Amino acid sequence: MSILKVNDVAKYFGGVKAVDGISFEVEEGEVFTIVGPNGAGKSTIFNLISRFYDLTRGNIEFMGKEITGLRPDQIAPLGIGRTFQNIELFDHSTVLQNLLVGRHTKRKTSFFENVFFSPRVNREELEHRESVEEIIDFLDLQPYRNKMVAGLPYGVRKVCEIGRALASGPKILLLDEPASGLSVEETQDVAFWIEDMKRDMGLTILMVEHDMSLVNQVSDRVLAMDEGKPVALGTPEEVQSDPRVIAAYLGEEVEAA
Repeated sequence: MSILKVNDVAKYFGGVKAVDGISFEVEEGEVFTIVGPNGAGKSTIFNLISRFYDLTRGNIEFMGKEITGLRPDQIAPLGIGRTFQNIELFDHSTVLQNLLVGRHTKRKTSFFENVFFSPRVNREELEHRESVEEIIDFLDLQPYRNKMVAGLPYGVRKVCEIGRALASGPKILLLDEPASGLSVEETQDVAFWIEDMKRDMGLTILMVEHDMSLVNQVSDRVLAMDEGKPVALGTPEEVQSDPRVIAAYLGEEVEAA
């Protein structure tokens, strides 16, 4: 069953066609990865799904409902979580506080209940704390839980952002280059966590990534893009052996059959 459908989507910035006629479906419970050279339009697709950008053409469906006309603040409550290519955290807050920010979509108490800290607010706060502590354990963030994000190593900050996205309780998680800037060991940790998210949490993952070792290890299917257009779709092995993909990465011309 498809949890996400992207139908003939295009995004033009003036004369620049960042995305031009992309269609794909992400099946529930799979890891679907988008690859391509820099400037291929991969992160633009994430921004279209998150509704940061308006579509020039096409439509997007999530769990059978069209989300094309929604505002950005209406996306996370539906069950779409995401990370960003450039880390977007509150530097002068702790890891715990940053993860708790991800729980904002789960709040059910009213403004006045929060002002007077009613028993219902107290119960809800405990639930949020328990959920966040589980994520801290899952991502091995215990040594950093009470440390300010600004002083943390880059790799830990990347993991913290994944944690905040998980805290929102997503049904599908959009990971924008999760291995960018990480060491080989840190990238391997990310691979293990993605596999655990899929197996133990039942999450669907949509990922943009350049590290092909990570792509090969965790992906069920891969979509290759170049200059905003689809090039190939299939298993990691099928896509990497496609002459059009090789040409896109190496800048070679593909001979006509």
